[in-house]
Amino acid sequence: MNAELSTAWERARAMIDGFIALLPSIVLALVLFTIIFFVARAIKRLVRRLTRNRRNARNLGLVLGRLAQGTIVLIGLFLSLTIVVPSLKVGDLVQLLGISGVAVGFAFRDILQNFLAGILILLNEAFEIGDQIVFKGFEGTVENIETRATTIKTYDGRRIVIPNAELFTNSVTVNTAFEHRRIQYDVGIGYGDDIDLAKQLILEAIHETEGVLKNPAPDAIVVDLADSTVKIRARWWIAPPRRAEVLDFRDKVLAAIKNKLTDSGIDLPFPTQQILFHDQTEETDGDRIRQREGWPAGNGKTPKSHTISSHLQKIAQMKQTKNNNYSM
Repeated sequence: MNAELSTAWERARAMIDGFIALLPSIVLALVLFTIIFFVARAIKRLVRRLTRNRRNARNLGLVLGRLAQGTIVLIGLFLSLTIVVPSLKVGDLVQLLGISGVAVGFAFRDILQNFLAGILILLNEAFEIGDQIVFKGFEGTVENIETRATTIKTYDGRRIVIPNAELFTNSVTVNTAFEHRRIQYDVGIGYGDDIDLAKQLILEAIHETEGVLKNPAPDAIVVDLADSTVKIRARWWIAPPRRAEVLDFRDKVLAAIKNKLTDSGIDLPFPTQQILFHDQTEETDGDRIRQREGWPAGNGKTPKSHTISSHLQKIAQMKQTKNNNYSM
């Protein structure tokens, strides 16, 4: 029993002595790794700062900064390990990284997929920080493109976090991809109004709105003959194409169009329906298979028009006659 205790004590002392002997190397390795880590962060910030004011190179700066940081941190880790374990060779480290990389790849497959998607998004430059995008049911301004996800700020002040893999494999609408943006709105006028005059007035209202671009020129075209109105689509271009400007110009242009049309006597009718009342019988309507819009066409005779009041009077007379017959 005493021999076993002494053997265990000797092993513990050997481990403690070994740790104490390695303690200076461990401290030196930690200090070196810390310095290299902060140097890597400084290089990342430097690369981002150099490309911040260049729109075409901003995303590339983010990619290069992150790659530079990761590479420097990996080199610092290797140097720190060689200080603690002098017998460690490059081949051993590569083999260790290969085995651990496979294990990590299976364990963190989704994270790695989002990371690679984020790198590809930055390299492809489909959109960048500051762009306004629409993805599925979300719309807002891109705040940051991180290694795992992209964050957007909605127009009502909320933050949406979208995994990069979904952004890379689905359709995304970038509203600020170009300098100009077209806005359109359908204006309904009455069937009795002059279409050419309405178009002219709409274009005058658009041209009189300050800030609307002259080139590309605005236009007005008939797009539909609806139930109650003739729809004319007004289209105009603005710059810049951001959400605030879109709402501001939409408000100004629509107010100008409405005032211009109403001042010139152009009707902006409400939805209306016309209901025709007549007897639906074979005797009065003839062959109803050939009827059009509810009017009989089989016997060539159009029935006389009836009003609701006349029908009510007729019903009242029939009821009165019936009551008189009962009283007799």
